[in-house]
Amino acid sequence: MFSFITEEHKMIQQAARDFAQKSIAPIAAHHDETGEFPLETILEMGKLGFMGIEIPEEYGGSGMDTLAYVLALTEICKADASHGTVMSVNSSLYTRSLLLYGTEEQRQKYLLPVTTGEAIGAYSLTEPMSGSDASNMVSRAERKGDVYVINGRKSWVTSAPVAKYIILFTMTNPEENHKGISAFIIDTSKPGFTLGKTEPKMGIRASATSEIIFDNYECSVEDRLGEEGQGFRLAMSLLDAGRIGIASQALGISEAALEASVSYAKEREAFGQKIGQFQMIQQKLADMKCRVDASRLLIYQAALAKDAAKETGNRYGLEASMAKLFASETAVFVTHQAVQIHGGMGYSKELPLERYYRDAKITEIYEGTSEIQRMVIARNLTGLR
Repeated sequence: MFSFITEEHKMIQQAARDFAQKSIAPIAAHHDETGEFPLETILEMGKLGFMGIEIPEEYGGSGMDTLAYVLALTEICKADASHGTVMSVNSSLYTRSLLLYGTEEQRQKYLLPVTTGEAIGAYSLTEPMSGSDASNMVSRAERKGDVYVINGRKSWVTSAPVAKYIILFTMTNPEENHKGISAFIIDTSKPGFTLGKTEPKMGIRASATSEIIFDNYECSVEDRLGEEGQGFRLAMSLLDAGRIGIASQALGISEAALEASVSYAKEREAFGQKIGQFQMIQQKLADMKCRVDASRLLIYQAALAKDAAKETGNRYGLEASMAKLFASETAVFVTHQAVQIHGGMGYSKELPLERYYRDAKITEIYEGTSEIQRMVIARNLTGLR
């Protein structure tokens, strides 16, 4: 149907589908219930190449394009969005930051282990009082000779409790506001780094999320990522790619909920007929299908724009924000309708529908809320700031 989807794309999509349904789907409910991090399957995903689909082969990756990543991530998220969250952060944010902005020495030391599944990476931008307004950071990195001394608290750090390395954004020159933010590579085994509270989340509960605390943590100048003061620009460019990942996560959740609803509508009977014969159920399924397919097209458009940008240098933030906005709101809509179609069974933990519903909500929030996406889209249209 789509000429740009090659046999190679289909192969990695099928590989991700097979792994997700065989190894992830059977354990997803348990890990959601307990909040236990699925370390074994996450590391296996790395060994199978899912954590470095877009990373060149010399750094342990598959050397494929964004579309391959989108297709694989969607399949993982159809089985469990928590696994997909870890994959998205590792791929869109952590490994990509090192590939684009790291030195060769940094890539060999910090990129290779995460790409190949030996370690887990994380990305830390948010603080308790600094979310979408990144310039409001209060954490600090003060240079003293050949090291930066870092102090402060960061919040909502995906994979922090299990991460070996973290890409950290913090203030080096507060007087410059967002131009005073710099990026650093943090080794979590070094003194001065501790974990704060674990976040008691509504959804994606198997994805470990916590605060991280720095108390006179010493980071070598060699472990600064990019130049001093470039952190904000670096972070924003990475979030463009991250939003395509979150859109793909939302699509995976939506596809799973839609497929479950279609099956249930063909099996469940009420008042002497299949519930799929009732016009109200048909209307729900039709609306769900249209939105899911529209989300997929927007994601494909964003993926192609991102890959084209490697040659043209053009920005793809507009396409990424459109995909993320529509796919995330579609996920919330579709999972809501899916629970409604399933009635009491949709509300029960016996089926995964209520998990899909809870997992979907975060896609409207992290890596830029729906409100931020609308602002990005409108500013691209008008040129006004």
